[in-house]
Amino acid sequence: MLGKNIEQINNTRLVGKAGLWRITLNNNKIKSIEPQVEDGFHPEALDAQGGLIHAPFVEPHIHLDTTQTAGQPNWNQSGTLFEGIERWAERKALLTHDDVKQRAWQTLQWQIANGIQHVRTHVDVSDASLTALNAMLEVKEEIKPWIDLQIVAFPQEGILSYPNGDALLEEAMKLGADAVGAIPHFEFTREYGVESLHKTFALAQKYDRLIDVHCDEIDDEQSRFVETVAALAHKEGMGARVTASHTTAMHSYNGAYTSRLFRLLRMSGINFVANPLVNIHLQGRFDTYPKRRGITRVKEMLESGINVCFGHDDVFDPWYPLGTANMLQVLHMGLHVCQLMGYGQLDDGLKLISHNSAKTLALTDYGVEVGNSANFIILPSESGFDALRRQVPVRYSIRQGKVIALTEPAKTEIMLDKPTEITYK
Repeated sequence: MLGKNIEQINNTRLVGKAGLWRITLNNNKIKSIEPQVEDGFHPEALDAQGGLIHAPFVEPHIHLDTTQTAGQPNWNQSGTLFEGIERWAERKALLTHDDVKQRAWQTLQWQIANGIQHVRTHVDVSDASLTALNAMLEVKEEIKPWIDLQIVAFPQEGILSYPNGDALLEEAMKLGADAVGAIPHFEFTREYGVESLHKTFALAQKYDRLIDVHCDEIDDEQSRFVETVAALAHKEGMGARVTASHTTAMHSYNGAYTSRLFRLLRMSGINFVANPLVNIHLQGRFDTYPKRRGITRVKEMLESGINVCFGHDDVFDPWYPLGTANMLQVLHMGLHVCQLMGYGQLDDGLKLISHNSAKTLALTDYGVEVGNSANFIILPSESGFDALRRQVPVRYSIRQGKVIALTEPAKTEIMLDKPTEITYK
């Protein structure tokens, strides 16, 4: 089945619809979606066996230039952000073009296996040679048959606080980065932070690019650069093309300020990415007890109609030594720490790693709809709730009508009076 072109999917379930369905493909497009009927054998059909068909998972925030470097040359023993920066400085000195490509490809393969077909990676451009960026631009072209890769030029050490930082950021645009990044809370002063955002928006307009800002990733309740991001997006009419990532300081804002801020966020139409696995372990490090969770106000933003999605941020690197690029792990943590544990919230949870993320990446031709490209996954579950509860692997990932990833079902048996299979259903 792996590598096979599929013309029909039988016995599949659809999100929000009862019964079993048949999906017909033609020229790598979804031709029809109809209730399942018994109409004989089709030689190019795939039997979903009651599994849930779903749009591919989307990774909206990862650092592929740092991935697969945990413990190289030394482990982060404290688990803190600051030691992570020290460990990365040691590893960064060893970067080569081929090294970046090899590690990125390894994690991208994990993502393919986990049903991810769209990825946005941030790439450090605080480097006069732009080694990582040039390597990732090559990877972007090489990975196209399996993954659509967006590259954010990320000024890790600042735009104004790093020598020649603004020129390096513009050079990244000229080389072909898809989005302009910023890190205003890391700039030397608040004034530098605000000015860096003005430069970011100017570059995005000049080169017609998206914007994704590492914004207020700190526990300081006075870090409020998100209001500048939203105000500029609103003024320029760019909200749908702008993303504020992390915004962990929002966890600590007072209620009066947050109420005023939310009005601006709704008006601006900007997108948000929370990174639950990393936010929950890096934030709150200066607290004694109680310790803040340090994740942005996901529940409240969703209830206000603001687009929010979940990302990994890091996979097996100095800041996060765990991870297998499994988006269901991200979702599992996020729903817990954001207290989105009502049945409806759980059942709809897959949107936070799929449709909401697709909106953040400004994707088109996305979703299980007639006329769209035949890009989707099949989960061995009856619903989104079931997939989340049992943390099921992606059974099939199909792209342009071809099976690009396949996971064989695991089987667990116990011996009581007789052998009994355990499915956790």
